[in-house]
Amino acid sequence: MNRSSCTARSQAPDWQSGRRRFLFNSIAGMGSLALASLLKQDGLLGKEGIAPKPRTSFDLAARKPHFEPKAQAMISLFMHGGPSHIDLTDPKPELTKRDGQDFPGDITFSFINRASKKLMGSPFKFQKHGECGTELSELLPHLAEIVDDITLIRSMHTGINGHESSIRYLNTGISIPGRPALGSWLTYGLGAESDSLPAYVVMTDPGGHPVDGVRNWSNGWMPSIYQGTVIRPREPRILNLEPPARLAGTLQKQNLKFLDKLNRRHLEDHPGENDLEARISSYELAARMQGAAKEALDISQETKATHEMYGLDDPATQEYGTRCLIARRLVERGVRFVQLFLGGQPWDMHNSIRTQLPKVCKRTDQPTAALVKDLKARGLLDTTLVHWGGEIGRLPVTEGDPKTGGRDHNGQGFSSWLAGGGVKAGLAFGETDEFGHSAVVDRVAANDYQATLMHLFGFDHEKLTFQLNGQERSLTDGRPCRVVKEILA
Repeated sequence: MNRSSCTARSQAPDWQSGRRRFLFNSIAGMGSLALASLLKQDGLLGKEGIAPKPRTSFDLAARKPHFEPKAQAMISLFMHGGPSHIDLTDPKPELTKRDGQDFPGDITFSFINRASKKLMGSPFKFQKHGECGTELSELLPHLAEIVDDITLIRSMHTGINGHESSIRYLNTGISIPGRPALGSWLTYGLGAESDSLPAYVVMTDPGGHPVDGVRNWSNGWMPSIYQGTVIRPREPRILNLEPPARLAGTLQKQNLKFLDKLNRRHLEDHPGENDLEARISSYELAARMQGAAKEALDISQETKATHEMYGLDDPATQEYGTRCLIARRLVERGVRFVQLFLGGQPWDMHNSIRTQLPKVCKRTDQPTAALVKDLKARGLLDTTLVHWGGEIGRLPVTEGDPKTGGRDHNGQGFSSWLAGGGVKAGLAFGETDEFGHSAVVDRVAANDYQATLMHLFGFDHEKLTFQLNGQERSLTDGRPCRVVKEILA
């Protein structure tokens, strides 16, 4: 008997196969219904999960957070390169005492060819300041004037020595590129407070972009409506803000109305195009900004005393002071998040730290302190969170010649500070070891910092989510972290 005849005999006629399938499906279906009915009667039937619906359109309409927020706006003064905490904010008498001796533990160097295990005590003097008695370096005399208004965190930690990776970790929640920045998360969650100014503003340096460039204010995989709006470091700070005289007035309004009509017709035919929605929104915002932005950026309206407080009368502080003053004016007018960056990474001092560190402190210290003083005087500090800090610190050992060298990267322990917006005032929190190498008491990791910021803005960091390819993503994305309640007012 051949193979084909055996196969033919083993198969039932089509009508029998169809009948059996019908009876089986019917019985199985009836059984399932009966079981479901019994489970429901006994209260054992699980409740149907209600999955959150993803947003189908994106805008900057104001939204309420999960609970009552302490902060409504934030100004981040990011210090690219890694300020040397052991020379500025974290005095180490034991390091000074053992200057020139070998470091007793293990150290990870970024530049092994210049590496040394010789301890280098700070060449700068420290002194207690304010009612809180926090010790600060002689290089920060203006920060000393506001020390009773800040929370100084001496136990920051990324565990990463590289600049770009640590920047992304602090700014986006993870060290790999491509994710939304902190400002994007805040504007996504809260929307805009002003309809005539951007919600998220970036102020770059005349010397160029910071290290890692535009990734510092990228919207990542969020719609482009949530990316930072860059304001130029020189006048005109916003190009093409006003139309040419021949296009102004009625003609401009007609052109914009016609453009809006075309865009919306296209959007109706292609719903859900986030980039098109963002473009329409940006056109509308640009039209409204013609008056509001020009006024907000005009610091000539400020008093002479205010100019002097920010250091605008001193060439060393004029540029950074101007940007700090503009940041206050923007927040005062409803901008949600403002970031100030420095060109390149001026705090990255592998050489000549004794001469280079005083220069960058001179440039930034007075304007930074003036910003906090000004916000406080205007009643804005309670609801505006100010951040100062970099992505890493520096090692306690010398790099290169002890007299002319500097310090290598250190992501194991460093300092940042916060002011206003719901944090305690006059607090020094956390500790590094006796040499300033590693955070050992109340360590604050990058995700802890982000969870705390989200809390201050009224969000549970795990519940502010964005749906990406069917998955819910958050700033901290389920990584172990905590809200640092010890620093909250």
